[in-house]
Amino acid sequence: MITSPGRRRPLLPALLIGGLVAAGAMAAPTAAFAVDGPAVLSDPTFSAGAYIVTLREPSAAAYQGGTPGLARTAAPEGTKLDARSAAVETYSDHLVATQTEVADSVDADVMSHLSVTTNAFSAELTAAQAKELAADPKVAAVNANQMYHLTAVPSTEFLGLENADGSPGVWDQIPGGRDRAGEGVVVGIIDSGIAAGNASFAGDPLGAAPSTTQPYLAGDDVTFTKSDGGTFTGECETGVQFDASDCNTKLISARYYVDGFGATKIGTEEQGEYLSPRDGNGHGSHTASTAAGNADVEVTINDRDFGTISGVAPAAKIAAYKVCWDGPDRGSADDDGCAGIDLVNAIEQATVDGVDVINYSIGGGAADTTYSYTDQAFLGAAQAGVFVAASAGNSGPGASTLDNASPWITTVAASTIPSYDATVSIAPADGPAVNYLGGSTSLSADPEGITAPFVEAVQVKTAAAAADRAVICDAGTLDPALVEGTIVLCDRGITDRTAKSAEVERAGGVGMVLVNPAPSSVDVDAHSVPTVHVDAGAGNANYIALHAAAQPGTAEVTLVDGNPTGLQEPATPQVAGFSSRGPVEADGSNVLKPDISAPGVAILADGANAQGEPGTYEFLSGTSMSSPHVAGLAALFFGTTMHPDWSPAKVKSAMMTTAYDTVDAAGAPVEDVFAQGAGHVDPTEFFTPGLVYESGSADWQDYIDSLSTPEGPSSDLNLPSISIGALAGSETVTRTVTADAAGTYTATAPSIAGVDTVVAPTTLTLAEGESASYTVTFTSNDDVVLNEFSSGYLTWTSSDDAVRSPVAVRPVLLGAAPEISGTGVSGSASVDVTAGDDLSLPLSTQGLALGTSATSTGDAEDDATNVFTTPLTVPEGIAHARLVLDSSDDAADLDLILYTTDADGAADEVYGVAATGAADEQLDIEDIDAGTYLVEVDYYSTDGPTESTVTSYLVPAAAQTADADQAFTVDPAQLVADLGAVTPVTASWTGLEYDQTYLGRILYGDTGQVTYVTVAAGPAPVVPVDPTDPPTDPTVPPTDPTDPGAPGAGGGPGAGTQPGSGPAASGPLAYTGSDLASPALIGLALLLAGVAAAVVGRRRQLRTADRASVSESSGSTE
Repeated sequence: MITSPGRRRPLLPALLIGGLVAAGAMAAPTAAFAVDGPAVLSDPTFSAGAYIVTLREPSAAAYQGGTPGLARTAAPEGTKLDARSAAVETYSDHLVATQTEVADSVDADVMSHLSVTTNAFSAELTAAQAKELAADPKVAAVNANQMYHLTAVPSTEFLGLENADGSPGVWDQIPGGRDRAGEGVVVGIIDSGIAAGNASFAGDPLGAAPSTTQPYLAGDDVTFTKSDGGTFTGECETGVQFDASDCNTKLISARYYVDGFGATKIGTEEQGEYLSPRDGNGHGSHTASTAAGNADVEVTINDRDFGTISGVAPAAKIAAYKVCWDGPDRGSADDDGCAGIDLVNAIEQATVDGVDVINYSIGGGAADTTYSYTDQAFLGAAQAGVFVAASAGNSGPGASTLDNASPWITTVAASTIPSYDATVSIAPADGPAVNYLGGSTSLSADPEGITAPFVEAVQVKTAAAAADRAVICDAGTLDPALVEGTIVLCDRGITDRTAKSAEVERAGGVGMVLVNPAPSSVDVDAHSVPTVHVDAGAGNANYIALHAAAQPGTAEVTLVDGNPTGLQEPATPQVAGFSSRGPVEADGSNVLKPDISAPGVAILADGANAQGEPGTYEFLSGTSMSSPHVAGLAALFFGTTMHPDWSPAKVKSAMMTTAYDTVDAAGAPVEDVFAQGAGHVDPTEFFTPGLVYESGSADWQDYIDSLSTPEGPSSDLNLPSISIGALAGSETVTRTVTADAAGTYTATAPSIAGVDTVVAPTTLTLAEGESASYTVTFTSNDDVVLNEFSSGYLTWTSSDDAVRSPVAVRPVLLGAAPEISGTGVSGSASVDVTAGDDLSLPLSTQGLALGTSATSTGDAEDDATNVFTTPLTVPEGIAHARLVLDSSDDAADLDLILYTTDADGAADEVYGVAATGAADEQLDIEDIDAGTYLVEVDYYSTDGPTESTVTSYLVPAAAQTADADQAFTVDPAQLVADLGAVTPVTASWTGLEYDQTYLGRILYGDTGQVTYVTVAAGPAPVVPVDPTDPPTDPTVPPTDPTDPGAPGAGGGPGAGTQPGSGPAASGPLAYTGSDLASPALIGLALLLAGVAAAVVGRRRQLRTADRASVSESSGSTE
C-alpha cells in the first residue's frame, strides 16, 4: 500500500453516531510517502476477538525513503519490487520491531506480521486491548477480523485461444505456441487450496540442481527464475494429506493460513477438509486450473467423456495460498469462509514470494469503500508489480452490488459461453408437445431420454413443509408418497442447486427440471438425478409456462440430451444474471466498475480430491470462474516470449480497450457499462491495443489523497474508463494515452443521453512509445435526467486499431464549491453555482459561529506534553461542528481526536478523528449530539516543542448569529437559473468582532448541498494620532472607528457580544471574543490573559501528566 489510511481513521463507525464525519487532509506527501487515505472501518464496540492492527508508517512497497538509516524500498515506476532485497528486509525488520513494541505495550500476542504490502500485525485482543491500541499514536487502524466468502464449448475455445477446426488461435500467436503460453510466470491463487495430484497440476519432481529455466529446491525453498528476470521463492508447506512431494515443476508453492478462521472451526479430514494446502472445497482447484492448469487434461464425469480442458496459461507456474475453509456442517455454507487476517497474510506472502499475477475469487458484499484493508494489501501488491484479478461478486442483477472496487484491481464480471444443451419436452393431455431448451450434463445420450409425470414441488410437499421452502425443493420438504416415479419442477434459489436434486432423489423422484424464477445463468451441475436447468425466459415466460404444466395430472415430461428439435440456441456472451453490477456507490462514484467481463457460467475445471485419489472435475458458475480467466490472460502477457516488462496497469488497459460488447437474449449488443464494464475480454485483439492508459504509485497516491478532501476523488485517475459521480452542468476530465503502435488516432465522442460531450483534440498522431493527453468535456443539456447515470463509449480509431473506453456520468442538480472564505468585520464572499438543471431554489444560511480556541505547546518526545486535552461543550441546536488544528510547524505531525466523556469527564468513546500525516488537521461532524466532549491533540511527530491552536466552530441551525447586531445573509434569496448557467451567490456579514474567526454555511434548498464560509475578521485598524491634538484622557476610550458617527468609519453596526459570554482563558474551548474596544484596554486584557494562560498552562501540564491513566481507564476507541 502507499500509506496506512489516516493512522487512526479506523474509528469511523463510532464517528457515524454523530452523523457525517470528514477529516480534511490536504498536505503534500512527506519524505516517507506517508500520506493518509480515508478511514478503514473497525468494530466500534471493540469486542474481544481477532484484529488486524495497521500502523502508520508506509509498507515496504510504498516506502520512499526519508528515515535515517533506512533506504528507500518502493520500486521505481515501471519496475517490480524485489521483496527479498536487503533494503526491503532491513526496512521490514524495522516495521516488525515497531509492531512488536506496539503489541507488547498492551501485552498482546502477535499472530502474524505484515510489512511488504501493508504495515500491520494480527492478534487476538480483548476489548480493552483493542481500545488501548486504538489510542496509540503509532496505530492507524484497528480492524476486527472479517469473514469473506468464495464467489463461485470449452472457455479457452470461446476466447479464441484455440479453435476446434484446427485453425490458428491466440496461443499460436505466442512464439513457441501453447507450450510456452505463460512461460516464466507465476500465478498466485488465493482461495480454498489446491488439489495436488490432479493432472492439471502435474509436473516433474523438484530437483536440487540450480536452473535458470526450471524451478528447483534450495533447502526447503522452491526457487524459480521468472520471465522478467526476477526470482520467485516459495515453499511447499506440509499438513494433513499434503506432503512436500505434492509440489513439483508445475505446482511450485503451496501455503495455508488458518489463524484468522481458527483451526478448531474447520471440518474434519473425514468430512473432506484438510488442515493443509489441500483443497477440501474444490473452488481453489477450479480457479487454479482455469487460470494456469496444464493443457489437454482428459475429463470424465459420471462416466461421460467431456473431452479435454486446458488452463488459459498452461505454461505458467502455480502458487497456491489456502485461506478459505469449510466448516463441519457440510450441508451448509454458514460455517464456511475466508478470514480477513488470513487474506492479508496471503496477499503479503504472495507478493514477497514474487508472484506475477494474483487471482482473488473472494468477496464480502457490495463495496462501501475503495480502500478497505484488503484493498490496501492489494495496492501494495500492485505497487510491487503484481496484476490482481478479482471477482465482481454474485449478487446481481441489482445495481451497486459489486465488490473489489479499487482502481488498482481488475474487477471481472461473468458472462455466458455455449454450453451443454438439453431439452424439456412437455406432452399435455391434449395438443402437441411443447419444448424448452435448457442445459444438462446429467442425462444419458439415449435419444429417447427419460419420461415421467411432471409435478410441481409445492404440490407434492409434506403436510408440515412450508410452501416457500417446498417450491425450492429444500431438504425434507417433499413427500415420497407423492413424488415416487415423477419428474419434479424445482425453483432455483436459496439452497444449492445440487441439494435440490438430492432432495428429489430422497423422495423417489426420477428427474428434476430446475427453473430460474428470473433470468439468470443456466448451470450444468452434476446432479443426483437427471436434471435439466431452464432459464426464466423473456418476461419469465418459461417460468410461468412450466409451473402451469406441472400441475397434478396435467402432463408428462421428457428430458432429452441435446437439442434434437432445433430450438434457438441462447445468444452468447450474455452477462450472467447473478453477476454483480455497478455503479460503485463509494468514494464519489468516480471509479467505473466492473472493468471487464469474461466466461463465468458452466465452466468445466478441476474439483477436489483426497491424497492418492483420482482427480475430479466439475462445472461451476460465478464471477469466481470469470476472474481466473482474466488472471490467466494476464499471465500470457507476462510470458517470456511476450511482454514480461509490461506493468499491471498496461495489461489491464490492453484488455479493456480491446473488449467487445456482450449481447442480450436476442443477440443484440448490450452497452451496459455497469454490467459488462469495457465489454467482454478479447484475447484475439489485446496483444495489439494501439493505445494504453498507464497509472502507477503516484497516480494511486493522488487518488488516495483525494479521498480525504471535501471534494472527494476526482475523475482524473488515468484509467481506461471514465466515471463522474456528480456532474453539475459541466466538467472536464483529462486522460493520457501512450502509443503501443504508431499512428493517427481519431476520437469518436461518447453518445450519452442528456449530456453533450466534446473531445479535444479530436486527433492524436503518435510515434510508438509517445504519450499525449486529451480532455473530454461533459455538459448537461435540456434532455438531462438528474441523479441517474447515463453511459456510452469513447473510441480512438486508427487504420489498424479501435481503442474503446466505457464512460458513465450522473448529472446532479447543482455544483458549488464546498468552501469559500472572506475577511473583515463586515464584508462578503462569493461562490459560483453551476445549474445542473433549470433551478429555482431558496437559499439560506446557518451561522455565523464564533471560533473558540485553545493553544498548547507539546513535544512528541516528552511524555508530559505530547498529548493535550481540552473540554468542549455542545449545546442543543447545533447543525454542524468543525474542529481546526493549526500547528506552528508545518513539518510536524499532529492529530486531532474528539471523545465523548463519561460521568467523571474522562475520555470515553471516540466520536471523531482527523489523523493524517500533516501538521494541520480538520474534523467536520454533521448533526453532532449535544453534550460534553474532550478534544485531544496528539503531538505525534515534532522537532522539539511545538505550539498549536485548536479552534472549534459550532454552527447553529439558526439563519444568523444570536447577537442582533450581527448578520449573515445570502444573496440572492432565491436561486433561479437555467441549465448550465453559472450564478454568483454572495454571502455577506456585518457586526463581527476584530481578531476573531467565524464559520457559517450556505444551504441550497433541501438538496443537502452546502458551501462553508470561513471569515477572518482581522485586527482592529490603528487610528492615527494627530500630534497637534491635545493629550488624550486615558480614562476616556477612543472613538470606535466602526461607529457610523466616527470620522472615517466604514459603516455598519459596532461589534456585538455573544449572550452570557466574555473573555476567557485559552484552556477549555470557551468564548474567546472580547467586548473591549479600547486599544489600551485590549493591551490590559492581553496582559491579564497572559497571566491566566500561565496558570492554565500549569493546569494543562497536570492534566497531561495524568493522560496515561485517562487512556487506560477510559480506553479511547477507534
